[in-house]
Amino acid sequence: MSAITQSGVILLTGATGYIGGELLPVLTAAGYRVRCLVRKAGRIRAAGRTEVVLGDVMDSASLGRAMEGVHTAYYLVHSMAGNEAFAEADRTAARTFGDAARTAGVKRIVYLGGLGDSSGPLSEHLRSRQEVGDILRASGVEVIELRASIVIGCGSFSFEMIRALVERLPVMITPRWVATPCQPIAVADALDYLRKAAELEFRGNAVFEIGGEDRVSYGAIMKEYARQRGLRRFMIPVPVLTPRLSSLWLALVTPYHAQVGRALADSLRNPTVVRDETARRVFGLKVRGVHEAIRDALAREEEEWRTGRCSGMLPLAGDARASADGFLYTRAFDSRQAGTRVAPAAAFAPIRRIGGKTGWYCGNWLWKLHGLVDRLLGGAGMRPGRRDPDTLRAGDRVDFWRVEAFEPDRRLRLAAEMKVPGRAWLEFEVSEARDGGSTIRQTAVFEPAGLSGLLYWYALYPAHQYVFGGMLRGIVSAAEKPPGVRVR
Repeated sequence: MSAITQSGVILLTGATGYIGGELLPVLTAAGYRVRCLVRKAGRIRAAGRTEVVLGDVMDSASLGRAMEGVHTAYYLVHSMAGNEAFAEADRTAARTFGDAARTAGVKRIVYLGGLGDSSGPLSEHLRSRQEVGDILRASGVEVIELRASIVIGCGSFSFEMIRALVERLPVMITPRWVATPCQPIAVADALDYLRKAAELEFRGNAVFEIGGEDRVSYGAIMKEYARQRGLRRFMIPVPVLTPRLSSLWLALVTPYHAQVGRALADSLRNPTVVRDETARRVFGLKVRGVHEAIRDALAREEEEWRTGRCSGMLPLAGDARASADGFLYTRAFDSRQAGTRVAPAAAFAPIRRIGGKTGWYCGNWLWKLHGLVDRLLGGAGMRPGRRDPDTLRAGDRVDFWRVEAFEPDRRLRLAAEMKVPGRAWLEFEVSEARDGGSTIRQTAVFEPAGLSGLLYWYALYPAHQYVFGGMLRGIVSAAEKPPGVRVR
């Protein structure tokens, strides 16, 4: 950490977005004092030398308060959809931010923009991204602008769109933008550039073009992703498919709104490759290629799912992270919660006894039918049930599930061992409620194996609504029954 930034505060905007959310722990781990500007309380949790302040980049008063004592300010916000006048909104936000930074005596602004040849016709989205950089520089505050192509990482809009297409479509009718050259960058490398930009020994404004090791087409990224996922995919290129048609097509097969898809598809028409290699020389970073970037993204996601809590990673209905069709990244989910007046230990008791002779608290005949089908397909079905009717431990079998994680009175995570086109988990978490009693969160997660897995999930959707909703209600009812009375 440089002596300059060591004595000051770093302001981080966009901390609830993808890049900002990934950058926050990087900055705190490096020892920086970070102040996050958010519009709503509770969206992020402060850790270490981090504080959270309420405000908006459109509100000069809140920006003035947030920038007190700030040395470096990260500007990581931009519009993608929702308002057709997004470019004007971005202009206003950038002017307000730049003026507030100058007034507060901020020494440097770090901005992440988009690659693209400004001398040629750019998409409206990319043009706006570069215009924001111009506006920030016009404020008189020193600006380090990093321009990047698509970022490869779980949660990146462009990457998630690409892999949603690959996961869901064995045969793709591909528009011309699939052949557009780009220079994707791994999220870890992009974060390294952003972190180092705060302490860069550099005077004045600078625009650095950053990218990964490889220059490839979007089609090549899709093929590499399919290869690493073990999927066979066929692409049929067509010379037409306008941005509007592309957005509608994307909306049908990916978790993203048509308007977002249109902005992405429109931008994908523009080559986004590094033409100026100054960044590599100045920053001295060794960057990853496409293979390594995708490999690392998938490995990190798998590790998070393996070691983390499904329930804590997945949104509930109405959460901003939830897609319209109940997907987070490549995994489908059904997550719901309910309150109960009993203590956590009593709330967890029926969860601890689930399966075997106790049953599943709703639709037991459907569970038995699923077990029968599993046996017909070569699986073990519902037998042998459970090792013990009242206690569990990691590795135990519960009907056609295996206990993957068990924390007494707090958490049970089951991994499916049935024959299904994908991988499935069922997790229960119990926490103490603020007003007394307990909160039970129940989460079903399914990772489909290609199109067959996707069709399987949607085919069972009506049954899931009945079973999962009834199961949670049954668990609550069983928890609130007097001792010695069981609900099946």
